[in-house]
Amino acid sequence: MTTDSTARRSTEPAPADRAYIGSFTSSGGRGITTAVIDTTDGALRPVHHTDRALPDPSYLLARPGLLYAVCETEQGTAAALSLADRDRPVPLGEPVPVRGAAPTHLTLAAGRLFTANYTSGSVSALPMRADGTLGGQPSVHPHHGGGPHPDRQRGPHTHAVVAAPSGRWLLAVDLGTDSVWIYALDGPDSVERGDEVRPHGEVRLRAGSGPRQIAFHPGGAYAYVTGELDPAVTLCRWDDTTGTLEPLAETPLLPAGATGESYPSELVVRQDGRFAWAAVRGQDAIAVLALGGDGGTVEPAGTVPCGGHWPRGLALHPGGQWLYAANERSGDVTWFTLDDRTGMPRRGGSVEAPAASCVVFG
Repeated sequence: MTTDSTARRSTEPAPADRAYIGSFTSSGGRGITTAVIDTTDGALRPVHHTDRALPDPSYLLARPGLLYAVCETEQGTAAALSLADRDRPVPLGEPVPVRGAAPTHLTLAAGRLFTANYTSGSVSALPMRADGTLGGQPSVHPHHGGGPHPDRQRGPHTHAVVAAPSGRWLLAVDLGTDSVWIYALDGPDSVERGDEVRPHGEVRLRAGSGPRQIAFHPGGAYAYVTGELDPAVTLCRWDDTTGTLEPLAETPLLPAGATGESYPSELVVRQDGRFAWAAVRGQDAIAVLALGGDGGTVEPAGTVPCGGHWPRGLALHPGGQWLYAANERSGDVTWFTLDDRTGMPRRGGSVEAPAASCVVFG
């Protein structure tokens, strides 16, 4: 019989036939919804939801035997959940304060859980125990500065934290300061020594672009940053030896002449590095990008409707054949089959998911 601790220690890869959907309980969401994935067509069949066991679990991260969540509340917290029963995530203790307001994103690196705290404009580093649960006081790294937007950039607003492929660096995307903040990571042993995460540098992007998310090309030499306040993606060169991010060029996410609200959200890159997809709220579209060579060129390849309203989250199945859009305001998750040659998504169907915010797989 498999116990919780055995499941948490497992290093076997999950079969990726479960989807976990985060949502805003404050807007009628059902907490974390578990859905079984039909491995023939990518369709979702909900089987369980956590209700209000956790408030506003807006962003999730799955690992073998474990699920992590940020609770995007004013007194922000993070939580670890057991996946001993993969259909029923169970919180492992009370949520842990991150000492930051409205955490929107999280990642695991160097033996810590990092959160991007939007309202307070900071990054928190939470110690992790050997079994993957959370414990101890977080260290908090505040950002400073602002941008030209009169309402959205009066101060820092950290929106995403992503580890470089090597695991040596953490990149924090700040919408309020129009920049990417880079931190040096010393590895998991440094947690026990009490070492701090070390600020390394700040890379400025175009003023007023409002960067929201970053994703690396699988080759590791390039990264792509979406701007929330302007529908474009910035191609950047990444030097892992020096921890240097160099902005190179911008590519529009929408066709020329597009009008109305346009607020890009999540961007995902295909595992073989040939395509990327970005969700654009307001336009309710998914933009398709063709990536050339080693990832050093980005070309717009078209857009398709997202299948709902206000696509906050976008997720690529580990198998690479299906794409999922979490449509917050229409309260559903739409799935698409991807054309292997062109990268264009073809709508397959949708499932109800009130106030949906993200999708992850396990």
